[in-house]
This record gives sequence, C-alpha cells and structure tokens, in this order.
Amino acid sequence: MPSLAEKIDKLFKSIAPGGREYTYEEVARGCSELSGGTFSKTYIWQLRTGQRDNPTKRHLEALAAFFHVPVAYFFDEDTAERIDTQIALASAMRNAEVRDIALRAMSMDDAGRASLLRIIAEVSGLQSSGTGGDGQQETGRREGGRGQGGGPGKRKD
Repeated sequence: MPSLAEKIDKLFKSIAPGGREYTYEEVARGCSELSGGTFSKTYIWQLRTGQRDNPTKRHLEALAAFFHVPVAYFFDEDTAERIDTQIALASAMRNAEVRDIALRAMSMDDAGRASLLRIIAEVSGLQSSGTGGDGQQETGRREGGRGQGGGPGKRKD
C-alpha cells in the first residue's frame, strides 16, 4: 500500500493545471482557503516528501478538496485505485492522439471496436516485447503501408 507521501506526490504529478505541477505555495494557499485554517508551503512539502506523515483530519480534508478527490483516497486502497484509474484516464484524454482514437472508436460498431482493441493490444504487446524494435519491420510498414499518399494516417502540419 502506497504511503501518504506517495499518494500526495502522485496527486501533484497527476493533477497538473496546464501541464505543470502545482507549486507548494498554490496548494498551501488553496488548502488554507478551503479549510479556513493555515497551511504553509513547507508543511505541504513535508507531507509530500514523507518528513511529516500524521496530518490532522482537517489537513487531509483540505488536501482532498484541493485535488478534487475523496478523503478516503488517503485511507482506503480500493478508493485510491479507483481514483488513480480515473486520473490516468483523464490524463490520457488530454493527449490529442489518444482523444482522437477514442472519438473515432465511438463511431464504430461493436465489432469495429473489438477489432480496434485487438490491434491496440497487438501493437502494445509488440512494443513491450521489443519485437519490431530493430527498425526493419517498422520502416517497411511506414514506407509501404497506409499513411503515405495523404490518407487518414498522414498528418498535415
């Protein structure tokens, strides 16, 4: 089970406005406003790095509210896994290419989506096993396959 510090660190890294992490100052100020109490950027840093690991209920509630997660995220492993999955999905959907694939998949019928899923699983398996990583197959597919000649696979910048 991840530590409190690891969970807070994950929130900093995963919930990032405009692609950058919140600063300790921003989190401290936001938590202060949400809780009506005081937070320092040093205290937030200490929680994130594990130098402090026993925050008050009020501090955890403010951190949870700031990062828009339930306070149970810090205590319950099932909740943490569910939230981490949702954060990963939201993060992936910020990628234009992933979003394009998802939007195109929505217009497919069930058989088309099943085929797309098999293709993605196959490519993922090839990449993780290193097959095709020598450049031979990859180059041959790009040169002789779809993506040349202005088809849907060719990007125009």
